[in-house]
Amino acid sequence: MVQSRYRADESPCAASTLAFEAVTKTFPGVTALDRVSFEVRAGSVHGLVGENGAGKSTLLRVLSGAHAPTSGTMRVNGAPVVFTSTHQALAAGVAVIYQELHLVPKMSVAENIYLGHLPRRGMVVDRARLHAETRRQLERVGEDIDPRTPVDRLPIAQRQMVEIAKALTRGARIIAFDEPTSSLSAREVERLFTVIRELKQGGCVILYVSHRFEEIFRVCDAVTVLRDGRHVAEFDSLEGVTRDALVQRMVGREIADIYDYRPRRQGAVALEVSGLTGPGLAAPCSFSAARGEILGIFGLVGAGRTELLRLLYGAVRATGGAVRVDGRAVTVRRPEDAINAGVVLCPEDRKKDGIIPVLSVRENINVSARRHHAAAGMFIRRGWERRNADERITQLRIKVSSARQRVDTLSGGNQQKTVLARWLSEKVRVLLLDEPTRGIDVGAKSEVYRLMYELAARGLCLVLVSSELPEVLGTCDRIIVMRQGRVSAVLPRGEATEERVLHAAFPLEHSPREPERQ
Repeated sequence: MVQSRYRADESPCAASTLAFEAVTKTFPGVTALDRVSFEVRAGSVHGLVGENGAGKSTLLRVLSGAHAPTSGTMRVNGAPVVFTSTHQALAAGVAVIYQELHLVPKMSVAENIYLGHLPRRGMVVDRARLHAETRRQLERVGEDIDPRTPVDRLPIAQRQMVEIAKALTRGARIIAFDEPTSSLSAREVERLFTVIRELKQGGCVILYVSHRFEEIFRVCDAVTVLRDGRHVAEFDSLEGVTRDALVQRMVGREIADIYDYRPRRQGAVALEVSGLTGPGLAAPCSFSAARGEILGIFGLVGAGRTELLRLLYGAVRATGGAVRVDGRAVTVRRPEDAINAGVVLCPEDRKKDGIIPVLSVRENINVSARRHHAAAGMFIRRGWERRNADERITQLRIKVSSARQRVDTLSGGNQQKTVLARWLSEKVRVLLLDEPTRGIDVGAKSEVYRLMYELAARGLCLVLVSSELPEVLGTCDRIIVMRQGRVSAVLPRGEATEERVLHAAFPLEHSPREPERQ
């Protein structure tokens, strides 16, 4: 446990408060925030929850100065403020730590932390002072990193700590975290929570946005619920509050069982993998999956789950082994080979590897399958493109103003559905899903699960990688457990329990341990 480094009498966070009073933000044809009001107390962690599209991201952008509110008032330490830039927000002691960190990859840790106010000796940067000050700031967040290290050489958890240190050097007293644990291991999450507790003890205002209920209940003192841009509920204390109570207020309806598992008939073997080897695998990997089956793959960070899917998809070339699809041997050297064989991948990072941000929803849906429908093999058939996109939007219930809407303006759940719509426009036999519900809310998750069951019932073979054990146990027919780059267990649904899966997932010299409770 890292000891607290803050004292209330010297912390820059002391006596900070944040309040939103009837804050409204409209865009052409859309009201993203509708008279949102709530207050965050000094020295507390305040959770902000809601479905994708509920207004959480817009509220953070208003807080950070990226958006100015259309109406309403935001108060910092009791004084009304309107930020027109992130620089203004930082100058007022407000920082937002986004899920996608805002650091300059090729610059050093020290240069990132002090970017815009590098210590100088005359006209020259004082490197000795810069590195000494950086070490002091990193100590505040429990990190021992060489200040000269380029940021792109750091793992995501350390980059996040650099972002926090960067905010503290600018005197941040109000810090918002946007889905901060989405790419962290369990140990890295514990480290982040330690830092958040220290900031809280120092008097900081912490606004914590997450779809993970276990985190909300662990670190938050109070919670505000948004739905459709409106403030619909507030819990001043989480004592006695249940997960179901939060879900009901988020989605406006009861969800008795978010997974709603649906058994189905399974057919012949659709995917057969024999002795597959390649980067990320420590031993040859063999398994099979049937038509109509949802095969789960679970493991801790670094177990080789994503690497296995990338080998099957041809994003990384295998060094050995054989793959058969519907009984036919296939050679996969690149993604085009996999797609032609009917094996497609919904990647973990949909924004980087899944969608084409600058294109419309229609173009994203059609970009792969249009090669099958081009006139004379080269001219786009506009009629087919319109019909196909409209059919997929209806089939997957993608929420859009029109098919011409840019895909990067959609919520995370609807972006994920757009990636699925692209592959359903192809002749798919095997659908590889890598963290398909990462970063999306509970309502959108239930929609993704519904689609998975429907696709499996149609005879598709689905392979699901997830770091959320309840998701794997709740949706899959069979579970492969990976440990340190190799398969450690294969469990049918009826035999898979949390204890058995975790014991197979943890390294042999370790055993699973309950997370620390506050």
